[in-house]
Amino acid sequence: MLSTIEQRIVERCEALMDDTLALTRDLVRGYSVLGEEHGALEAMERWFERLDLPATRVALDAPGFADHPHRAPVEWDCAGRYNLVARLNADAPGPHLVFNGHLDVVPAEPTDMWTRPPWEPWEKDGWLYGRGAGDMKAGIAAMTLAVQAVRQAGVSIDFPLTLQTVIEEECTGNGALACLHQGYSGDFVLIPEPFGSRIYAGQVGVLWFRMRLDGVPAHVLDTRAGRNAIETLVEYLPAFKALEAEINGLPRQAPYDTIDSPFNLSIGKIEGGNWASSVPAHAILEGRVGFPPGMKPDEVMDRVRRCIAARHAELADGSPEPRVEFHGFRSEGHLVDLEAPGIALLSRCHQDLIGEPPATYLSTCTTDLRAFHVSGEINGTCYGPVAQRIHGVDECVEIDSIRHVLTTYALFIHRWAELANAAGARS
Repeated sequence: MLSTIEQRIVERCEALMDDTLALTRDLVRGYSVLGEEHGALEAMERWFERLDLPATRVALDAPGFADHPHRAPVEWDCAGRYNLVARLNADAPGPHLVFNGHLDVVPAEPTDMWTRPPWEPWEKDGWLYGRGAGDMKAGIAAMTLAVQAVRQAGVSIDFPLTLQTVIEEECTGNGALACLHQGYSGDFVLIPEPFGSRIYAGQVGVLWFRMRLDGVPAHVLDTRAGRNAIETLVEYLPAFKALEAEINGLPRQAPYDTIDSPFNLSIGKIEGGNWASSVPAHAILEGRVGFPPGMKPDEVMDRVRRCIAARHAELADGSPEPRVEFHGFRSEGHLVDLEAPGIALLSRCHQDLIGEPPATYLSTCTTDLRAFHVSGEINGTCYGPVAQRIHGVDECVEIDSIRHVLTTYALFIHRWAELANAAGARS
């Protein structure tokens, strides 16, 4: 049952839905692909100011961060790139609650496949459309306006509370890690990833890799004088399928032993050649491989290298051995401690609003929970809106599910405050 103050919080959440959707739309308009996140960051900073939430820019090139043991190496310049954080009551006693959401999105190309331009939000039949609407700008709006709803209901937030809006979640995880590196830590984290109102139970490890093949260029008047790097690259695809099967065939710990093929290997990008009438001299493949909790990224790198070297030996076509690089994600998997007090509190909030306990969700991808787990040993989970076609065409998020996350988070903040006050009274 909800108390009188909790009912008032629910009412304020309903009153703030227009603002929640407005913030979501503003963030979608900031088409925040890698290196172009400034529009979304500036919109977020304006909203923090409007809501009287003190905003701090947290740089990705802070001193010492380049040497962080869990930082993924990158090929781009990080100078001037930053996350945006709002922190309340940093020096107050009590357990520190963190909300974390990522502002960056994956590219929407080919944009001509979209019903409307992906950076122009639109609504239809109870869904809000646009790149990043689900993954995960609606969740960021919900976690931000949840703080406002609690305040407007007359509840004092006097415990440490941090809102993190970060970049590079889609490629490295370095954004969230940079926050932790600079002291923006906590005791429990909630991330509104668009997996629905379920308790996130675990995630796999993820590694990105790149393979470059060199051929021999030649004029097409005699293709036999050259060696086609693109055609050779295609010959490696079965080896990657075999590597995926190999990793999935290893003995698996629960609960991943109940999923048919949880560790996916995807070839996400291929490019090569430079002229239609020339035998291509090079071809480049980029891929992503998942691996189980407990396995280290270095071990997976070795497996990728061995896979490519073995296939090169099988082909025996006289070509030089492919060059292999690892860029972006090298993230460990982990399981969530479902017995943590924060998980129990979130479950009670869900049940009191819905009337039944939440389901759990075991993921075959990675999220920024990884940074909190491996770097800060901080427990947390994901709990967010319902989205469709994330990373795809006509991505959208269910508006009613945004309302539910907003309300659940606001109720969670209120009850967290009660726990913090109780802990303070006991001490």
